[in-house]
Amino acid sequence: MSTGYDVFGVGNSLVDIQARIDDSVLQSLQFSKGIMTLVDEPTQTRVLDNLRGAKTSRCAGGSAANTIAGLVDFGGTAAYAGKTGRDELGEFWLKDMRNLGVTIEVPQVQGQTGACVVLITEDAQRTMLTHLGLSATLGPDDISEAEIKKSKFVYIEGYLFAGEKTKDAAMRAIELAKKNGVKVAFTVSDPFLIQMHKDLFWSLIEGPVDLLFCNLDEARSLTGKTDPIECAHAIHRHAADVALTLGADGSLLMHDGKAIPIEGVTTKAIDTTGAGDMYAAGILYGITNGLTWKQSGHLASHAAARVVAQMGARLSKPFTKEEVAKLISGV
Repeated sequence: MSTGYDVFGVGNSLVDIQARIDDSVLQSLQFSKGIMTLVDEPTQTRVLDNLRGAKTSRCAGGSAANTIAGLVDFGGTAAYAGKTGRDELGEFWLKDMRNLGVTIEVPQVQGQTGACVVLITEDAQRTMLTHLGLSATLGPDDISEAEIKKSKFVYIEGYLFAGEKTKDAAMRAIELAKKNGVKVAFTVSDPFLIQMHKDLFWSLIEGPVDLLFCNLDEARSLTGKTDPIECAHAIHRHAADVALTLGADGSLLMHDGKAIPIEGVTTKAIDTTGAGDMYAAGILYGITNGLTWKQSGHLASHAAARVVAQMGARLSKPFTKEEVAKLISGV
């Protein structure tokens, strides 16, 4: 048993199944391109049947799980709370995460493990079809105070707020973190969640959240402002730290009342799945392992660029210790 963790993550446990497809396949399936759609089990099965013969890959996924996997790849330590089933996908998900060294103590239950089919077209756009399965049954009783107590940060994904039970799990984790002096990082995950829970999200930002992750669309939805700097300042008035991603233009960190601009890294995007998740991994690894905010942002920016230049939300070639040291030297 580990003596402590950099981060305790809470999120949906989903097996990510990536497939490269033509636009014609997407049209025949009749899904809107470039967005995430929640689907039922029969629809997921129909989609998978349509992908026979396509090149696919799979890994343990879910937004927060991707971040936790990235943090561990950098050399960090982590635990995770997410719900899986006693089925083939559940066994695969747990084995994949545990092989990385992530501690997971939530018991498996009968039923179908959630999955996210990521359809990637030639233009690197990703269309996600998510069947939450058992991940939607994660509840407050699955959150371990003993594990949170041993962590520097709790990291919560916004997608949990799409369901009542998972929202309660997220709120329980935040409550236990605050009770035990553990910092809280929160990613809002998607503008549609802000439309659903704007008042609640603001109450979290004004209250227990120490570090907020968001992209520019999400920051604009939250603040009603358009300029990135104005958005970041508006959030930073309430949250101690802010990490605002700006796509190819890099990102903006807010810390101690100061704006820290982080450069974008030029790359050829193949699949944008997990760019934000990997960015969060770089920041969380850095700030829990003695790096400055500028160094952490620099590392995060390079990590996001590397993940979009390959298939899948997890780095097929993680950064070596030497690469990390070189990246942060002189920053």
